[in-house]
Amino acid sequence: MITVAIITRKLKEGKTYEDFRKAWYHTVGFGASSKLYTVINTFDAREITVIGFVETDHEEFRSKAEIDVRQRLDNPLDDVIERQITRQFGVLVSEDDFSASGGIKYKPASIAGKVTNIEELMNQLQEVSLVVTEASRERDTANKARKESPSTSRCSVRRSRPAGEPERYK
Repeated sequence: MITVAIITRKLKEGKTYEDFRKAWYHTVGFGASSKLYTVINTFDAREITVIGFVETDHEEFRSKAEIDVRQRLDNPLDDVIERQITRQFGVLVSEDDFSASGGIKYKPASIAGKVTNIEELMNQLQEVSLVVTEASRERDTANKARKESPSTSRCSVRRSRPAGEPERYK
């Protein structure tokens, strides 16, 4: 099963793609075949879309979603992006190559040459939906607690106080 995530965020005024990339970049891998493509909107350079493809079986999908939730909690994007985020999730149903010139003969939905079982895919959609909903709820609850707790650091790296700087860094 190849799950697909399409996440669209908007940079805060004055922030750059490089600011986003440094805050967003995953420091822990998923432990599964994963490709993420980042797109900057042609008509709005502040809009960043990440399209991720993760290949797992449906039992593994939950643990991979937990890795992503932990990454976002450990590396929040609050300082770089606007609050509104658009999230879309799905399961890949077909890969099609239209590179040839001229006519192309119709073929059924397939991935890597294997015809897609649509009934099985519909079951996978339900399972992925449940996992994504649960992971989103956990992330949102943890994010709310992080933002409400004055003692929670927004960054996992602790800065030492530079010489001559006031005590605010302690």
